[in-house]
Amino acid sequence: MRAIMLREPGEPGNLEWTEAADPTAGPGEVVVDVAASAVNRADLLQRQGHYPPPEGASEILGLECSGTIAELGPDIPGWQVGDQVCALLSGGGYAQKVAVPAGQLLPVPPETDLVAAAALPEVACTVWSNVVSHAGLAEGEVLLVHGGAGGVGTHAIQVGKALGATVAVTVGSDQRADRCRQLGADLAINYRERDFVEVLRAETGGADVVLDNMGAKYLAANVDALRTGGRLVVIGMQGGTKAELNLGKLLVKRASIAGTTLRGRPPEEKARIVADVREHLWPMLELGTVRPVIDQVVPMPDAAEAHRALEAGGVFGKVLLTVR
Repeated sequence: MRAIMLREPGEPGNLEWTEAADPTAGPGEVVVDVAASAVNRADLLQRQGHYPPPEGASEILGLECSGTIAELGPDIPGWQVGDQVCALLSGGGYAQKVAVPAGQLLPVPPETDLVAAAALPEVACTVWSNVVSHAGLAEGEVLLVHGGAGGVGTHAIQVGKALGATVAVTVGSDQRADRCRQLGADLAINYRERDFVEVLRAETGGADVVLDNMGAKYLAANVDALRTGGRLVVIGMQGGTKAELNLGKLLVKRASIAGTTLRGRPPEEKARIVADVREHLWPMLELGTVRPVIDQVVPMPDAAEAHRALEAGGVFGKVLLTVR
């Protein structure tokens, strides 16, 4: 098969479409003929040498894919060769074929194109496991999402609205704010021009749940933004790794802070998350209340260009890589 291989950590130009060993289906695994993968922030970090794959995972980039099952390992109930699927991966998506634990497979939702389905697994599992399973977002609560125009953000807007929450987002421009509102956000705050804590408090009284990709830079402000009993979930560190925390504010609000990752979880944990997503979120896709949001589709051999586009900013939703 062919795959995107990283010659050495560094610039996007170090990504090369070249020959690689075919994967095989081990116990509990299937091999998928990849139709498309997607570019995630974690891929950029891995390319730069800052985010090595978990032990035993493929060195090839790519944390999700869509495609068709080509091979079944032993003891794989519920799936057949030829099934169209999308999958959550620990690596290996930037390739013509990938081996996937069967517990991390999802059927392509009805009315969703096979290529477009590659935009779903990572964001769906991230949003559901953090916003719903962990933070317990409920109808009538306020959800604040940082990076509302990104892949996770655009998905979180839709899921939050489908659950009956008021959804606020932060974005870097008025144009992106308008697009988030068109997607369903009740409040879109341009953080370059306005203090998101002040605006959020004035408009909603604060957040019950905050989904944060910034980390240290926003820690104090996020605690200020929480309502009593609020839950802050940190899923990224784009704004740094170390910050001071005023525990007094946290205690007075009886609030909580959690930090989570998805990629490094063992397969059985990922399988539980995928099962929850299939049971609870996939019906939203079937109803059309949630849909994949795709900014651009790039041929996989041009993965370097896709990485440059995501790094440059301005992407709304996901960037997909297609195998032809």
